[in-house]
Amino acid sequence: MQTAQAPVVPPAVETTRWVAVASLLGMILLCLAWELWLPERPSLWVLKVLPLCIPVAGILKRRMYTYRWVSLLVWPYFMEGIVRWNEGLPAMLEVALTVALFAACALHVRLRLKKATP
Repeated sequence: MQTAQAPVVPPAVETTRWVAVASLLGMILLCLAWELWLPERPSLWVLKVLPLCIPVAGILKRRMYTYRWVSLLVWPYFMEGIVRWNEGLPAMLEVALTVALFAACALHVRLRLKKATP
């Protein structure tokens, strides 16, 4: 009787997964800080974090569909960072994190389709 072995995931795919996880969690923390603690008074704009919380489980579970739609989800956050660029470091971090998340998701999908790994 053979035992089921877990599929071998190439290191590049695993790297893109962890970059996506780190940048998504970074965006969540940044948006919370930017709207709750950095301004003089908290804002209801903190609700913009909610769409970012939805894909966390799918990204951690390596669901290909999640990686695909997250690459589209990040663009409004990128635009917000560009529009609010003159506010300084938070806007610059938001732009950097959105670019990192998009690149990680796009590369992850491309590598998995190329290698056909689960």
